[in-house]
Amino acid sequence: MHRREFIGLASAATLATQLPAAGMHDNPSPTPLKPMDLGLLIAPFPDQEERIRRVHELGFTNCFLSLDGYLNHFTPNLANELGDLLNKFGLVATTVEVVGPQPLVWDFLRGPSTIGLIPPATRSARIDALRQVSDFAKLLGIPQVQTHCGFIPENPADPLYVEGVQAIRTVAQHCRENGQYFLMETGQETPTTMSRMIRDVAMPNLAVGLDTANLILYGKANPVDAVDILGPHIRSIHAKDGRWPTDPDKLGQEVLIGTGLVDFRQVFTKLHRLGYSGAVTIERETSGPQQIEDVRQEKIYLERILREVLA
Repeated sequence: MHRREFIGLASAATLATQLPAAGMHDNPSPTPLKPMDLGLLIAPFPDQEERIRRVHELGFTNCFLSLDGYLNHFTPNLANELGDLLNKFGLVATTVEVVGPQPLVWDFLRGPSTIGLIPPATRSARIDALRQVSDFAKLLGIPQVQTHCGFIPENPADPLYVEGVQAIRTVAQHCRENGQYFLMETGQETPTTMSRMIRDVAMPNLAVGLDTANLILYGKANPVDAVDILGPHIRSIHAKDGRWPTDPDKLGQEVLIGTGLVDFRQVFTKLHRLGYSGAVTIERETSGPQQIEDVRQEKIYLERILREVLA
C-alpha cells in the first residue's frame, strides 16, 4: 500500500491576524476544537462524501487531509465541494499535506535521494506542489500545511543543508502570505537537526508536525525525548506507533497503537504542560476493513490516555 492512502477510502495555534476568513462556502463553521481533540488522517479524494462521512461515523471531530492524488487539480469548485462536506458532517480540517510528486521510496537506500525538499532533482516540483496545496487550503480556511522535508543533513556546512534552508524558507514564505503555518513532519532527521533548521530558516510560521512513530521507524529518536527538543514548535501530532529498524536497509515496523514503543502518556503529558492546543491525529498505515477496525481500537486506547492526561 502507498503509505499515504487512508480510509479509502483511507494546534495548532493560528496566525490570528493573517488567517483567511471562512472558506468560499457559506455554511456555518463546525464547532471549534478542544485541545488534543482526536482526529483522523484521510485521503479524501475520490469519493469525498463517503470518506468524510466515515470520519464522522467513527466519532471524530476533525481530520488531517492528505492531498497528493489531486495535485494540479485544485479548483475553487473543488474547495467549495470539500468545504460543504466538512460542514455537513461537522468536521474541522486541521492541516493539509502533500509529499509528492513521485518518485518516493520510503527506505534508507533510496529515501535520501527521493523524499522531501532536500533532493535537488525533485525540489522544484515539490515546492510547486506545496504552493498549490497552500493556495487550496487558503480557500478552505485551513491554517496549516505539512510535509516531509527529507533527510536533512546533520552537517550544516553540507551544500544540501544550505539549499534546504532556502527551499524550506521559500515554502514557509508562501504559506505565510496565505496566513498559514508550514510544518516539517518528523522522521528522516534528528530532532536536533530539525531544531537547527527552524533556527536557520528564521521564519515565524515554520513549525513541527510531530509523528510519534516516524522518529522510531527511522531510528532517529524516542518521541518522548524529541518533545524536550522540539516541544515549543509542535503544532500538529500524528499519533502512530512503531518499532525500531532492525534491517539497516528498511524502516522500522509501524504497528497498532499500544503495541509498539511509543509512550503516548508521556508524550501527551509533556505537550499538555507546554500548552499544546492542537489536534491528535490518528494515522494507521493498514488498509481496508482492518484499517477501520484498527482505528476504532486506537481511538479507544488514546481516549483513555487523554482523559487521564487532561483531567
